[in-house]
Amino acid sequence: MSSNACLQEAKWLFEAEKAGHTGSLDPLATGVLPLCFGEATKVSQFLLDSDKRYQTVLQLGVRTDTADIEGKVLEERDPSGISRAHIEAALEGFRGDIEQTPPMYSALKHQGQPLYKLARAGKEVERQARPVTIYELRLVAFDAEAATVELEIFCSKGTYVRTIADDLGEILGCGANVIALRRLQAGVFTLAQCVTI
Repeated sequence: MSSNACLQEAKWLFEAEKAGHTGSLDPLATGVLPLCFGEATKVSQFLLDSDKRYQTVLQLGVRTDTADIEGKVLEERDPSGISRAHIEAALEGFRGDIEQTPPMYSALKHQGQPLYKLARAGKEVERQARPVTIYELRLVAFDAEAATVELEIFCSKGTYVRTIADDLGEILGCGANVIALRRLQAGVFTLAQCVTI
C-alpha cells in the first residue's frame, strides 16, 4: 500500500475534509506513517522535518536500479568474501554528517516532475549531493550464508536508506540492495503508538 493510498483510506474512514501524511514511505516499506487531519495538517511540515529511525535488511551481491528488491538487476557479484569486520569498517564512513546523492527513484521533484516518473521513462537527471546526518548506525545482524545485513539507522530528514545500501555495497565491492525496510520512528511517534487501517 502506498503512503497516499493509506492516507486516502484513513481520510475516508474518518470522513475528514482535509488530511495529509508526513513524508512518503518507499513502496516496499512498512512502519510509522503519521497522518494529520483537519487543523492538524498545518503542523505536518514540522513532522516532515523530523528525525527518523529505520530497521532495514540488505541483500549483498546484487545491485539494482532502484537500490531495492523491486528494481531491475544491474549486476551480481560474489559476496562470499565479506565478513562482519568488513561491514563494521565500511559503516564507519556513514556515521555523522555526510553528503548523500538522492536516488532517481525518489519523490524529489525536478522541474515539477517527481524523479521516479523520469526514472520510469528511462531518463536520468543530475542530482546534487545533500547534507544529511546519521546519528546512529548499528549492525544488528549479519548472515554470511544468506549474504544479508540487518541495520538500524537513526537519521535526519531527507536520508535515503536505499542510497546507504547502494553506497555500502559499492564500498564492499559486491553491491547491495534493500530487501526489507521498516520505519520504527518519525519524530516523537514510534511503532508502539501505531494502529493498522
